[in-house]
Amino acid sequence: MRIAVLADTHNRLPLHVPRAMAGADEIWHLGDVTDEGTLEVLRGLGRTVFVVRGNCDLNADWPLVLDLEREGFAIRLIHIPPKWVPPGVDLVLHGHTHVPRNERVGETRFLNPGSVGRASHLAPTSYAWLELVRGVPPKWEIVRV
Repeated sequence: MRIAVLADTHNRLPLHVPRAMAGADEIWHLGDVTDEGTLEVLRGLGRTVFVVRGNCDLNADWPLVLDLEREGFAIRLIHIPPKWVPPGVDLVLHGHTHVPRNERVGETRFLNPGSVGRASHLAPTSYAWLELVRGVPPKWEIVRV
């Protein structure tokens, strides 16, 4: 399964990014969308789009936390990186910091695609690809925008 992961668009989604995501099985947005039109563009690709609410998002219908299971992995999507993760969560995907991350903390791997809309002083704009195959370690690839 190949998943396009983005966060922190802040109403700035470069046109070439959705085109690059057209081959994804699913698209996960980790919050701070700020403009729901961004999700319409992503949904227009005909893929399932999951979104969690960021601290700059106003849509109270979006969940703050979304737990998924894909290819045998227990996955938590959240905007602000948590200080505590329940037992059994294999992957935590988060945004908020605008800095890409691939770090193991205890038994959990924390992944952040960076910000596709706003570079930080520590990192350029980016999104990521997550490849999941049952029984194989996840593959995480950061793509600079």
